[in-house]
Amino acid sequence: MDSEEVIRLLNEAFAHEIENTLVYVRNSFLMKECDPSRITEGIAVDEMRHMWWLAELITKRGGKPSMDHRVLDFGGDGLKGQLERQIALETEAIDMYKHIIDVVDDPEVAGVARHILDEERRHRKDFKERLGKY
Repeated sequence: MDSEEVIRLLNEAFAHEIENTLVYVRNSFLMKECDPSRITEGIAVDEMRHMWWLAELITKRGGKPSMDHRVLDFGGDGLKGQLERQIALETEAIDMYKHIIDVVDDPEVAGVARHILDEERRHRKDFKERLGKY
């Protein structure tokens, strides 16, 4: 895979992390229940860290991180809808990082993607647990 395609995939992941961060920060402010709010806020910080790692991979390969992202869907103003949306975002991320690991032959990119994938799986589990409680 050429470097332009690797940069394109990394930028897609970078944009997804931007979306997740913005959705989670906003939702954490609106959640009335303390535990889901704290978990959502903490995971937003993880997503920002993922952005840093991806931006580093992008720039090391001669690219520029793209700040373009989709229109944000927050899952509404209720806890159930917010958690369901956050679970969906984590599922999208899991699929995306699995794809990157499968198609990119750069060991550094694959290593970072594997680490992020593990965290995204944990995030989804945390959100599912909260959805089950509330």
